[in-house]
Amino acid sequence: MDGVLWQGKKALPGLEEFFVLLREREIRFVLATNNASLTQQEYVDKLASMSVVISKEEVLTSSMATTQYLVDTLPPEKRRVFVIGEEGLRQPLRDSGFILTDLYQVDQPEKGLVGEGADIVVSGLDRQLTWDKLATATLNINAGAEFFATNADSTLPTELGEVMGNGGVLAALEFVTGVAPKSIGKPEPILYQQALQLLECDAESTIAIGDRLNTDILGAVNAGMRSILLLTGVSSREDIDDVDYAPTWVLDDLPALTNALRTA
Repeated sequence: MDGVLWQGKKALPGLEEFFVLLREREIRFVLATNNASLTQQEYVDKLASMSVVISKEEVLTSSMATTQYLVDTLPPEKRRVFVIGEEGLRQPLRDSGFILTDLYQVDQPEKGLVGEGADIVVSGLDRQLTWDKLATATLNINAGAEFFATNADSTLPTELGEVMGNGGVLAALEFVTGVAPKSIGKPEPILYQQALQLLECDAESTIAIGDRLNTDILGAVNAGMRSILLLTGVSSREDIDDVDYAPTWVLDDLPALTNALRTA
């Protein structure tokens, strides 16, 4: 949603008109975002502040997708999780029965401390990141915890420009532990695949819209979906020449997308 619907706290031009058209045409959608910091309700509230009404069921965050992936793929005894992230990540994990461990809860078999640490380390955007959180994640990964990431975005768009994203944290943890995380968000296909399940649609009849080539568009390619690149965020038209994949369509902004849908 960042760079497509808004920049920071500012709605992008044409936002309200775009959603009006979606409702008029009864076009179903899921807002699938790599951003892991906000809850479903916080996204509903943010769009409401921009005069757009959606339901929680129309939001799928990388935190939710990560939680579902853990439920689907890990044995039920692996439920202790150390989180680098905000409430948008912590809430779905708690709601799904995971136990969130605290700072410096780490297994130390040589001291007879087993079952205290995390089975899993999950990293998402954390604007209250501390050295202690990084140290605890490092200790747990080195002790054998599986390492997951909500997304590997190198940057995060804000009103002031791009700042460090979750990918910077992942790079630091991988550097010190030698363990690469399993990333769930785009460009991996998992987030889009879960969105398709929510829509009860197949990839061939669904279009992904995004502003970033190496996540939104590559993720669509990996999921077998057509895509639209909007030039209101990270990637430019010139950037397309630098990659070996491409969006199906390129449009300047939301008003251009709305006009294209009206005439389709």
